[in-house]
Amino acid sequence: MRQLALYGKGGIGKSTVAANAVASWAEAGLRAWYVGCDPKADGSMALLGGRKVETFLERMREGAPGEYEVGEGFKGARCLEVGGPLAGVGCAGRGIIVALQALCRDHFSDPPDVVLYDVPGDVVCGGFAAPVRQGFADEVYIVTSGEYLALYAANNICRGMRNLGVGVGGLICNAREVPREREAVAAVAERLGIGMVGLVPRHRSVQECENVGQTVVEGAPGSPQAQAYRDLAKAMLANERFAVPRPMDPIELRSLLKELTAE
Repeated sequence: MRQLALYGKGGIGKSTVAANAVASWAEAGLRAWYVGCDPKADGSMALLGGRKVETFLERMREGAPGEYEVGEGFKGARCLEVGGPLAGVGCAGRGIIVALQALCRDHFSDPPDVVLYDVPGDVVCGGFAAPVRQGFADEVYIVTSGEYLALYAANNICRGMRNLGVGVGGLICNAREVPREREAVAAVAERLGIGMVGLVPRHRSVQECENVGQTVVEGAPGSPQAQAYRDLAKAMLANERFAVPRPMDPIELRSLLKELTAE
C-alpha cells in the first residue's frame, strides 16, 4: 500500500491536485482512497459528484464514531473527510490522529493500492503533521506555484519535514502563469535538495468541472489538462527519490527568485 501526503499553502489548489490524482489512479484500475484532513472537509466533493460527506468528527460529536461515512465516488474511489471541531473550539489537528487510527483499523486490513492524505500546510501543528509523524504516510509532496508566498510556504513546510526527519518526494507546481514559473520552482526544488516532480498548467476546465462537482479527469477526460493530472499521478507513483529537505533562509529564497526574474 502506497500512502502519500500532500501539503501546501492554503489556496494553492492542493485539494484540486489531490482529487485529480486520486481520480487518475482510480481510472487506471487502482483501489484508491482520498483522505481529507482539512477542517473545511470539501476536498472530496469533486470525486463524489459535488456531494459533501458527513465527517468523522461530526459522527464523533453525535456519539457514533464507529459509523462514520466513507463515500464511494468516481471509478470506485473511496473518500473520508476528517472534519474539524466547532468553530473557535478545540484543535482541528487532534482529530486527525483519531480518525486515521480508525481508518487503518476498519478499512486497511485488506490494503488498498494507494491512499492520499490531503493535509493543511501548517506542519507547525503536531496534529496536522500526524499523517507523517504517526507513520500513516511515508511519502510527502508539496504543492506550490512560482509565486514568492507559495514558495515561502513550501520552504517552511520543508523546514517542518526536516525537523521531523521526513523525506520529501518533491515539489508539484500548480501553475499560476507567473513569469519563468517552471524554472523558478525547479530552481527552488533543486536548492531544497528534493527536486520537482511535475507541473500542472492553469486552465479554465478546472473551475468548469468543479462547478458541476467533478474532477477534470472525469468531466473533461480527453483534455490536455486531464492528461497533465494523469501524468503527475503516474510520476508520483514512479518516483523513488525522497530526501530530507534543506530549507533556505527566506532572504536566500527571495534572492534566488530575484536572480531568475532578472535574467
